[in-house]
Amino acid sequence: MKTSISTFNSILLVLISVCVFTTANAQSDSTYSQAILTDTTTQKLNMDAVYNRPFLTSGKLPVAIGGYLEANSRYASTDGVSDGLSFQMRRMTLFFSSTIAQKIKFFSEIEFEDGTKHINIETALIDIELHSLLNLRGGILMNPIGAFNQNHDGPRWDFIDRPISATTIIPATLSNVGVGLHGKYFVNRWTLGYELYLTNGFDDAIITNTDNRTSLAAGKSNEDKFEFSNSGLPMVTGKFAVRNRTFGEVGISYMSGVYNKYRHDGIVIDDKRTASVIAVDFTTSALDTRLTITGEVAKVYVDVPNSYSQLFASEQVGGYIDLVGTIFNGDVLDWQNSKCNLALRLEYADYNQGNFNETGGNISDHIWAVVPGIAFRPTGSLVMRANYRYEQQTDFLGNPPAKTGVIQFGISSYF
Repeated sequence: MKTSISTFNSILLVLISVCVFTTANAQSDSTYSQAILTDTTTQKLNMDAVYNRPFLTSGKLPVAIGGYLEANSRYASTDGVSDGLSFQMRRMTLFFSSTIAQKIKFFSEIEFEDGTKHINIETALIDIELHSLLNLRGGILMNPIGAFNQNHDGPRWDFIDRPISATTIIPATLSNVGVGLHGKYFVNRWTLGYELYLTNGFDDAIITNTDNRTSLAAGKSNEDKFEFSNSGLPMVTGKFAVRNRTFGEVGISYMSGVYNKYRHDGIVIDDKRTASVIAVDFTTSALDTRLTITGEVAKVYVDVPNSYSQLFASEQVGGYIDLVGTIFNGDVLDWQNSKCNLALRLEYADYNQGNFNETGGNISDHIWAVVPGIAFRPTGSLVMRANYRYEQQTDFLGNPPAKTGVIQFGISSYF
């Protein structure tokens, strides 16, 4: 395993060196290189997020490159106890895109989290356009469940932490090997889009994990998921979204698959057990687009064996809503159309919906948080942000909640 990781790192470093060398040479000739920019404050459909990113092309180099980074400081205190101030390098991500032939595209995304503690191939896909309504996609692809999982790049958000529900209920970022179809249809001011994929899915860690609770986040960590399906059956993920140029976007998505290894050597050893998620997301603007409202709600259903304790839930639910208002839009120093935003996030996650069998009382494994913040965007692809996070987390038995306050300052930018 260590040898394969070392080889991967060596290949990656060589590729980066070639790209940097070529780009550096291009700086002496302005006609040689071209930056394909994007303003991350504007959005298409969430399903377009994979290509709606800034890239740099150089001469005849067949690959366009890009990426983003996230870094921040953090001071947190839980019930009056603090570990002090820390600085965090959350992630650095590299994009590679290429047009193989007319109507055939390749895209890959490699993510380095917490320095190099985690290195993941998050996306590596090929798109073949047969028609605007019929595109074939295969490879390592993002499961289109919810909106955040598809549109999660740090520079797009005015909040440092990712939403609780989008990382622990769904959980983002979720990608798998698979194949499927996607397409869009345009009519007047409306855009309709769909995605339908068959992929590998979760594994038994959904209910056999160190969290001692039902966790789709734990179930996505199967190290062999890029090689085979744990259950031997595909997981189905589908989404339909509609966007109006004036009112915004609404999407509904569904994902379901067998997660347990129910047979071994051709012998059935367990019932097929299914994990399913349904999600609704929306984005809209008001006050002449000065106020943007983004939200997502997800509901999880898991077939948990009767032999498991009530710590493991068969139903979970979570969601968030973001309100981001622009209080300044103008030129600052040499930056044109800079923006200053005030932001507020309300979020909630219930990891165990239901009641105790013995008493009928409510099971209380849940968390909620309020996150106000301010963000300054000198350009559309960079954000400097400050957040204060207050959260309360209640344990399984409903004891008094742990209260946490977090002060954060951070920066995130495409490059």
